[in-house]
Amino acid sequence: MNWFEAMVLGLIQGLTEFLPVSSSGHLEIAKSLFDVNPEASFYFTIAVHGATVLSTIVVFLKELVTLFRGTLKFKMNEETSYVLKLIVSMVPVGFAGLLLKDPIEKLFNGNILFVGFMLLITASLLALAHFIKKKERNITYMDALIIGIAQAIAVIPGISRSGATIATGLMIGNRKNEIAKFSFLMVLVPVIGANLMEIFSGEFNADSTGIGIIIIGFITAFISGYTGHPLTW
Repeated sequence: MNWFEAMVLGLIQGLTEFLPVSSSGHLEIAKSLFDVNPEASFYFTIAVHGATVLSTIVVFLKELVTLFRGTLKFKMNEETSYVLKLIVSMVPVGFAGLLLKDPIEKLFNGNILFVGFMLLITASLLALAHFIKKKERNITYMDALIIGIAQAIAVIPGISRSGATIATGLMIGNRKNEIAKFSFLMVLVPVIGANLMEIFSGEFNADSTGIGIIIIGFITAFISGYTGHPLTW
């Protein structure tokens, strides 16, 4: 992978992360077009996902500070309850990351036919959520767990994480605006954790993609992710 390809891939990641179209699926398609070795670029994919998570933190900084301050009061208030729901939503993807790491990595093998099929599933899920009767229920702890399961399934390239979680939330009756915000926040810790695990485990050394290329992709993904986030428009 050269610097131009890294910039294009970072741009694709940033622009598609907050759309229900599967950024990982589009990255796999772009890698195929550039003839980039999928195994050699797996950790590049993790890094650019980390960049868009960082852009999400910047966008939601005020909300995150409010949640943090409320939680530090050490009482069951609205902020503490919300944080606990976020933690519940992270449990399924945490188990998937720890127990199914190798099988998940093997899915990022450049199989475009598989990715295309998963994109069709994403489209079907979005269509179903669009036509279902909308409700106005607040997110419960059980809702958070169900939405978290959807996020765990969305580690498959081609299954949109935001699309799967928001569509699931709508289908179980949650408010559209609330589930959208919840969807953006619930991914922060899992992706940051994945990046830290790879960095401290030293596995980035096994990636033939140079650190300079990863940095270029990271910066491009962060800038495009921040400017492309719906709340910055």
